[in-house]
Amino acid sequence: MTAFRLVSTSGEHTFDCPPGRVFVLGRATQNDFPVQDPTISRRHAELEGTPTGVRVKDLGSSNGTFINGQKLEERVVTSGETVIFGKVAFNVQTVSAAPEPKATPFSPVPGGTIVRAVGGISAGSPALPTPGDSPSKVGLLRVQGANQSERQAKKLSLLLDIAQKLSGSFDLDQLLTNVADMTFEVLAVDRVSILLRDESGGELRPRVARSRLGDASAHAVPRSIANKAVDEKVAILTDNAVADSRFKGQSIVLQSVRSAMCSPLLDSKDEAVGLLYVDNMTATNSFSDEDLQFLVAFSNLASVGLRNVQFADQIKREALVRNNFERYFAPNVAAEIAARADAVGVGGEKRPVTVMFTDIRGFTSMSEKMTPDEIASLMSEYFEEMVDIIFEYGGTLDKFIGDAIMALWGAPIAHPDDADRAVQAAIAMQKAVAELNEHWQKEKRPEIKIGIGINHGDVFAGNIGSHRRLEYTVLGDAVNTASRLCSKAAGGEILISPALFEKLAQKPQVDQLEPMPMKGKAQPVPVLRVKG
Repeated sequence: MTAFRLVSTSGEHTFDCPPGRVFVLGRATQNDFPVQDPTISRRHAELEGTPTGVRVKDLGSSNGTFINGQKLEERVVTSGETVIFGKVAFNVQTVSAAPEPKATPFSPVPGGTIVRAVGGISAGSPALPTPGDSPSKVGLLRVQGANQSERQAKKLSLLLDIAQKLSGSFDLDQLLTNVADMTFEVLAVDRVSILLRDESGGELRPRVARSRLGDASAHAVPRSIANKAVDEKVAILTDNAVADSRFKGQSIVLQSVRSAMCSPLLDSKDEAVGLLYVDNMTATNSFSDEDLQFLVAFSNLASVGLRNVQFADQIKREALVRNNFERYFAPNVAAEIAARADAVGVGGEKRPVTVMFTDIRGFTSMSEKMTPDEIASLMSEYFEEMVDIIFEYGGTLDKFIGDAIMALWGAPIAHPDDADRAVQAAIAMQKAVAELNEHWQKEKRPEIKIGIGINHGDVFAGNIGSHRRLEYTVLGDAVNTASRLCSKAAGGEILISPALFEKLAQKPQVDQLEPMPMKGKAQPVPVLRVKG
């Protein structure tokens, strides 16, 4: 039978394309033919052996596929021709190939075993052989002992030491490096790789790779082995990967994989989020069941380390969110924001909100007759009362502007009755000011009156600043209108816009006031005053 081979002009890559099979070439390590070059797309081209050559189909790559200098969409390339993927050139050669045996994917065959389903292992399940067990053969685990009981004790001691070392790592990169280094310490393997799922697409990507030859580049873990372990949450041992009919893929041959083991890394929900993989490039039948059982136990400890890192990151993020936002939100709202993964990011969105401004009338002239301590005491009592009311009605404290207050309803968390809550809060504020005045009058302290303006409309709402210092605020014309309504309101008045009035489920009695001219608006803005 005639087959064809693609050999890169640099000699770095050689891919066989036997008839009747389809392969994908691209930059992603999970492809059948991985080529790590920036000019090659993640899934660049599809290749299939035919009786007359190799059918090459471009998969919409960024830099294109070329045959003899001409760009192609799909064509059969024959022996002697040159095909270029991006800027990586391959020569097509003819080779003889024996008929391939019919594969039975992922079925137990000599030379390959699936030892256990990792998802079935609980904290109380034995991950190591019991003292009565006898290993079927001597593997590559670096544990010595006069008998099995002594080996068991040393393995448990080794795992305890590993657990203690990993428990102190709260940086993800450092944790993965420690796991890779420890794997080399306990197993006499040639290569170690740790892959984690990409958060956006869920694709497995190499994060750490180590080789005894000193090559720290991320060698391609055979896709068929990785996918089997992660998708089915099973630990895998293959004694001869090239001959193992469960695993088909040119990367096994390219990476010189002979014996290999791997175990998935699980999160707190028992979902596979990554993979710990080891292999041997020269020797077949080198790993024992004891080796794999130890790798399973080790990967469980690494999984716990990953969860600790994720939990530590969550604690840091929530602490940052609380530090920035507890001043502006009610405690329960701040906790809800902190639990959201996107709460700490810079940016925002357009959304409808209700905006309130309050302002003390005649504050400047009043403060001229008071000492700084008296002003601070009076304003602290006033602000504390007003903020409590805002929080009580589910609002957000945006900021203090001198003696003025800006508050929001509908951002960052919206409720169907946000407009009603804002008006109810405004009425409660005016009543609270009256009670404060009654109390202050007895203490012979000055009385205050506040004006309140409320508007509803679309604004930009979001976090403004840096990751170290964020402030949640809103910007837009609706904010300006609310501010102007407040400036027009006399002491004891609540002025609202028609836009807000229309949003109210419980409409209060209002007086129609003279429309208010505003800068940038052709027509004056209508004004409504809440009665009582």
